[in-house]
Amino acid sequence: MSETGSGINIVIAVDHASVTGGQAKVALDSAIGLKRAGHRPIVFAAAAPVDPRLATAGVEVVCLDQTDLLGAASKAQAAVQGIWNFRAEQELGRLLDGLPRENTIVHVHGWAKALSASIARPLRRSGLPAVYTLHEYFMFCPNGGFYNYPRNHVCTLEPMSAACWASNCDSRNYTRKVWRCLRQSVMERVARLPEVFDDFILISRFQERVAAGRLPSGARVHAVSNPIDCLDLGRKTEPATGDFLFVGRLSPEKGLFLYAEAARRAGVAPVFAGDGPAAAELRARYPEARLLGWKSAGEVKLLMRRARALVFPSLWFEGQPLTVLEAKAMATPIIVSDGCAGREEVEDGVSGLWFRSADAESLAEALIKAKDDALVAAMSNACYDQFWADPPTLARHVERLGAVYSEVLSRKPATQAVEPERRLPAP
Repeated sequence: MSETGSGINIVIAVDHASVTGGQAKVALDSAIGLKRAGHRPIVFAAAAPVDPRLATAGVEVVCLDQTDLLGAASKAQAAVQGIWNFRAEQELGRLLDGLPRENTIVHVHGWAKALSASIARPLRRSGLPAVYTLHEYFMFCPNGGFYNYPRNHVCTLEPMSAACWASNCDSRNYTRKVWRCLRQSVMERVARLPEVFDDFILISRFQERVAAGRLPSGARVHAVSNPIDCLDLGRKTEPATGDFLFVGRLSPEKGLFLYAEAARRAGVAPVFAGDGPAAAELRARYPEARLLGWKSAGEVKLLMRRARALVFPSLWFEGQPLTVLEAKAMATPIIVSDGCAGREEVEDGVSGLWFRSADAESLAEALIKAKDDALVAAMSNACYDQFWADPPTLARHVERLGAVYSEVLSRKPATQAVEPERRLPAP
């Protein structure tokens, strides 16, 4: 029994206590949904501020009021915190020590941007069952994405091999890549973070191929889709109007230059909703592009509803792009790269179109095909019908999480041995 009734105590560990991206959004939304379902979620986060929705929903929060690595006061501070966040280790241990053993589970959504691999030590010491959701790939790859950012292509090197160490694949510089490899060594050999988890949640079938052979021996894998918050607006009355729309961070790995080039070849005006480091270069190289800047969640959904199609040209291994699902909920067809998990939500030629990953000519052909009003209307209706036949709502997400938690808890032995730890010196 939890302290608040028959629900489960769930410690939700995540880098940020506010929505800074898809990972944090899923973690915090799930906390709110779990609370509504009668469980006792406790958000444990390093970086402030705290999302006010959590207090409104009655969700307990332990926030360390730290910054993430990018917001640290100095590079030295970020380097130390990123490798081993001593305060996170201490406070998580204190939190877990105060929770009942028989009905508590820890669900980790992220550690690489603020918490660090130091969370492994209190998790192991507590003996509590722990689950990890693969929102990205920092558990396997030093830069988290199996992606070479300077060269803009998927990386096929074996992580942490000599070739990996030598590769300048970081989005900023090689010094940062070396630091990331050092952090990965500490995560794997000192913290042994992957070994803490007997259960992993994958958010798409695509991730099975990426994670194959990399999870700990004997690990159990569960499929739980991310939740989507959308209103059922019905089928579109005029589906073949509007723009070809890109939604997301304006950074090269998202494929924005590929889209702009393909749009130029197809004779259509590319529209971008979002902001990021590549905005100025995009504007300079493709003056015909319309850059709408950052938009609120409500504005984005309205843009999607009005769009002729969403273009999702991502070059890296997206785990489960939320924008693809959101567009589908809005009855908007999706033109998607066949090299990312977004393709799972798109039936080629039925609810959208696939194109060859990183191939501007293939994307241009898809854009030209999507000029066909009748085809767009048919794909729009298919999007609506497919999504709303089994919508991945927050309630359904929570229901599936609850089933995973119950299964994990049912396997937990009455007592659990605590393995010896490999120590890091105190700061």
